[in-house]
Amino acid sequence: MQLVVGRIGRAHGVKGEVSVEVRTDEPELRLGPGAVLLTDPPARGPLTIETGRVHSGRLLLRFAGVRDRNGAEALRETLLIADVDPEASPEGDDEYYDHQLIDLDVVTVDGTEVGRITEISHLPSQDLFIVERPDGTEVMIPFVTEIVTSIDLEEQRAVIDPPPGLIDDRAEIASAREAAAEAEAEAGQGAEAGKSAESPASSASAASAAFPESTEDDA
Repeated sequence: MQLVVGRIGRAHGVKGEVSVEVRTDEPELRLGPGAVLLTDPPARGPLTIETGRVHSGRLLLRFAGVRDRNGAEALRETLLIADVDPEASPEGDDEYYDHQLIDLDVVTVDGTEVGRITEISHLPSQDLFIVERPDGTEVMIPFVTEIVTSIDLEEQRAVIDPPPGLIDDRAEIASAREAAAEAEAEAGQGAEAGKSAESPASSASAASAAFPESTEDDA
């Protein structure tokens, strides 16, 4: 299975480094030196990561064969794609890849059917389940432990304990997908059409922990 694990941003310095928007909770695994990644557009890859470091809170990568700013700028807006075993799970407890959550049935703790997860929306403050209800409307469920009490992948079910007003008629959002997309666009984070993504809820902190912090402006 192919998952988007990052998006290349601006060139950094003059020696081929690029900033990367991390879209995985496992940057040390997916974006570490030696990793070979597919790309979208495909013609720009595959790319092999030579070095990685964190500078001013941003992940900077250098790829094999990219030696100057012009080469780095040519990669801007490229999606970085990893081949992932569809049966694999993140190392952390209570962590899931997006593709594991899509199509799960959502029920309340008393067994009331809510709907089916059709999309995971990654916002700066939290992740959201976009749930399609039986009548075709959509509702957004915050993916937090206070509300999502359990995930059972074998039973393909997510159990929620919603606070008053979250899933009643007043909270139904027929255009939830558009609202989530607008919020993501404002934050500079959008789910890419046609590609699955690894859950990046804690990607910034994960990248900082996985790569050395550097104060050099140009390496």
